[in-house]
Amino acid sequence: MLIEVKVPSPGESITEVQLANWLVKDGDFVEKDTELAEIDSDKATLTANAEAAGVVKILIQAGETILVASVIAQIDTVAAGAVSAKAPIQAVIKEEPVKSAPVVSESKPAERPVAETLPGPSEKSLHISPLARKLMEEKNLSEQDLLEHFRVTRRDILDMPANNGKSSASIAQPAWGGTRDEEHKKMTSLRAKLSKRLVAVKNETAMLTTFNEVNMSNILALKKQYNEAFKEKYGVGIGFMSFFTKAITIALGQFPQVNAMIDGEEIIYHKYADVGIAVSAPKGLVVPVIRNAESLTLAEIETQIKALATKARDNKLTLDEMSGGTFTITNGGVFGSMMSTPILNPPQSAILGMHNIIERPIAQNGQVVIAPMMYLALSYDHRIIDGSESVRFLVKVKELLESPATMLFEGNDLLKILLGI
Repeated sequence: MLIEVKVPSPGESITEVQLANWLVKDGDFVEKDTELAEIDSDKATLTANAEAAGVVKILIQAGETILVASVIAQIDTVAAGAVSAKAPIQAVIKEEPVKSAPVVSESKPAERPVAETLPGPSEKSLHISPLARKLMEEKNLSEQDLLEHFRVTRRDILDMPANNGKSSASIAQPAWGGTRDEEHKKMTSLRAKLSKRLVAVKNETAMLTTFNEVNMSNILALKKQYNEAFKEKYGVGIGFMSFFTKAITIALGQFPQVNAMIDGEEIIYHKYADVGIAVSAPKGLVVPVIRNAESLTLAEIETQIKALATKARDNKLTLDEMSGGTFTITNGGVFGSMMSTPILNPPQSAILGMHNIIERPIAQNGQVVIAPMMYLALSYDHRIIDGSESVRFLVKVKELLESPATMLFEGNDLLKILLGI
């Protein structure tokens, strides 16, 4: 029996998608629910899965633009029976002789310490930084655990340089320039849609940016004092993004214009704060949304951010998780950005840009001190937000961030409120 593999629908408004790449080869045997291909739309990346076990016949090549619900492959379930019938014979042929288990003294643990299972720098192994290796030892993780957790795709293999049996240290990196070669790649549907949206924002809005800076000393001190107890209680650490999200929601309540948007000749004022968090994903930047962030605790915000970020890295975000939003936060600081002017995420009217934290000399109480400072940038649509409102909004965010105890807990016992005791 032949089962057709069709392109899943990313949403009602999308009719065309791009077949990004195949995760299997023509003629491969696959189990039911195996991910067969990655599909790029102008909003998200989806996967086409096998509805039954069988042998795959690929009909459409990677890189082609196709209609939603098109047939891209077939699965031969009859061939699956033939493969499964041969499996026991193959298993016998490939079976290795059983080795006797080593005798382990009762005075010594049966398992080796994780440090012993990790190859040293002179052996062939994964390229792991010293800090990451230390964390692996603390969590009792081996390189095999990492290999089982992360999936290597066809694209990863194609992007790797040929090794030819030599160690990675001896491979000369290809020189850039010196030729007249060119490489042409078709733009993905997601990138094409993003390009149009960015140009539209510039052409259709009166976008301006106002700047300020925030002293992060108190937030860093609070994190240092309570992070371990917080992590033990909720399973997540205290991150910067949750502080910023909380400060934003409080400020939005005082400056509703910043949380509004234009719809034709009307202005829509939202009585809630759906905050989009820009996350770097394998396919590019995506913005999952935290619903009703104004009603969430610090722990609830952190938990949602962690879950959404994990989904983004695994290309598992749904359209519902990325749709809507009344305000967006983007953090260029994780990449080392010191200052930028973020572009609006339409139809929203404002976006806050976070940047890296740098110790700089500042004047404080008549003294020059060194403090961890961060520049903030608020881009806004001047058609709906006046300059004075944008400046006062950003000043309010700055004040809240520099007094996190007052912002979150109104000066009460932080430990008791953080841990819910």
